[in-house]
Amino acid sequence: MSISRIMTNDFEVDQDELDELEETPGQELFEHFRFVADKGQTLVRIDKFLVDRIQNVSRNRIQEAASAGAILANGSAVKSNYRVKPNDIISIMMTHPPRDVEILPENIPLNIVYEDDSLLVVNKPAGLVVHPGHGNFDGTLLNALAYYMKDNPHFNPNDPRLGLVHRIDKDTSGLLVIAKTEEAKTLLGAQFFHKTTKRLYWALVWGTVENDEGTIVGHVGRSIRDRQKMDVFPDGEYGKHAVTHYRVLERLGYVTLVECRLETGRTHQIRAHMKYIGHPLFNDERYGGHEILKGTQFAKYKQFVKNCFDVCPRQALHAKTLGFVHPVTKEEMYFDSDIPEDMQQVLERWRVYIAGRDSQIN
Repeated sequence: MSISRIMTNDFEVDQDELDELEETPGQELFEHFRFVADKGQTLVRIDKFLVDRIQNVSRNRIQEAASAGAILANGSAVKSNYRVKPNDIISIMMTHPPRDVEILPENIPLNIVYEDDSLLVVNKPAGLVVHPGHGNFDGTLLNALAYYMKDNPHFNPNDPRLGLVHRIDKDTSGLLVIAKTEEAKTLLGAQFFHKTTKRLYWALVWGTVENDEGTIVGHVGRSIRDRQKMDVFPDGEYGKHAVTHYRVLERLGYVTLVECRLETGRTHQIRAHMKYIGHPLFNDERYGGHEILKGTQFAKYKQFVKNCFDVCPRQALHAKTLGFVHPVTKEEMYFDSDIPEDMQQVLERWRVYIAGRDSQIN
């Protein structure tokens, strides 16, 4: 067996990349792994073949990659039930060129709300990328963690068996849990996989949400027109099953503050789902929320909204609460975070604006 152009010793493919591979056919791909089967290779399923040869990869992850078209046999994409034959050339393809990414310590401030020997919980500010990736190889949360725990001999930020258990978008603020041990990563990861964690997000959205509460169901997948965005496909032909439950917290005239509970955790799920029902997140440039979508045509109102955009120059979305069972003590842990200053200021401005408008009407 021979191996060439291996990016890391572990098969770490982001779900965003699998979605992109699956729903943007024909794009340029780059080889990251290559295996040549021995002359005496017995027939074996390709998912088992790869699990036996790549460290720290699950069979499910290999199957997802195959479904997305990321695994080739002799130059052609194959499914996970393909049987490897003698002398087969097996490649794993990704959407970005191979690059060795070593996570180096960087002195980036962290807002740590809880820490023990097994894990820590941080309140991530908007603008901080969580994990190094294509276009963001430094200045991330993991670089900050590498610096914070540089004196901990048991923590290696380059070991995928440690570290981040879940992620949130760069411009979304809020709570994240980080595993400091392999046991914690495994047990916390299982809770996220089985959807037993408790996570609530607060979002400011455009428009008056008609019902006080509701549920949005629709497959979320990479947009066919713009691969930087996710779309909702209600017929399920593309994307992956996604469910978002929402509840109105406060009505502020032309905008509404809502609480969202995710039943699934797809890329940009809240942002895509809220746009799908006609309520894009306030100042969400990628999903059209950076335009004035509701209100009047008066110059004074337009200036008011522009000032709000300047105060909160990102999508108004915050991962407010996080609950899970501690992987060692088995204690139920629950954390709540304050709304960040930029969102709080925008909410106050809308409260003042609407109070003033209503007083003039009355």
